[in-house]
Amino acid sequence: MTQNEIKQLRSLRQKKYRDEYGLFVAEGDKCIGELSKSFELVHHLTPANTPLKEIERLSSLQTPQGSIAVFRKPAYADRWSAAELRSNTLYLALDEVQDPGNLGTIIRTADWFGVKHILCSTGTADCFAPKVVQATMGALARVQVHYLPQPAFIDVLKKAAAQGLPIYGTLLDGNNIYAPDAIATKRSGIIVMGNEGNGLSEAVRRIVTHRLRIPSYPPNAPTSESLNVAIATAIILAEFRR
Repeated sequence: MTQNEIKQLRSLRQKKYRDEYGLFVAEGDKCIGELSKSFELVHHLTPANTPLKEIERLSSLQTPQGSIAVFRKPAYADRWSAAELRSNTLYLALDEVQDPGNLGTIIRTADWFGVKHILCSTGTADCFAPKVVQATMGALARVQVHYLPQPAFIDVLKKAAAQGLPIYGTLLDGNNIYAPDAIATKRSGIIVMGNEGNGLSEAVRRIVTHRLRIPSYPPNAPTSESLNVAIATAIILAEFRR
């Protein structure tokens, strides 16, 4: 790599430069191998073409993985409309999920449970941030993550509800997810997960058609205030796929 390319690679740790150049970074042979199936590979640094010390110096990880790749971001990330919603399809929507580790785990979980599209408000963490990319372990190759400004995000949910798609939201006063009538259909709809501290925004709450709650055990016993959003997503998707 030239010095300018090395400088560009380092800059990709920041979202504004990932957006400007339309590029993102992944590390480690397994993650790079998975992403290479779906994204255009721009640079690939390995011990065969770059001194290991240089790779370690360029790494953004506490424990460098020994190889670094730069990929081109997909066009679909910033483009989505309600017209693309399909019946008999299950979607995830993230309302301001801000922790990169949570987002990476959610994407990996969605991949496991066969959810192919995640709709995100623009306040949600960037799925192409290095920490998120590593946490997905290559799941970004199979799960498309779409970002919408908050008004467009709300509009898509409203139009989906108008089309008859169930909008599921996790709320402390929701119906027990394990109750027979809590889920209208397990094969279609949008499951909306909220911000780590505040949950679903008020605008989203008004659109939710099916309010869900993951019950603690045993009932009424003292326990944590809430579940981590990534863990909650896994529990809900497991129930939908049961």
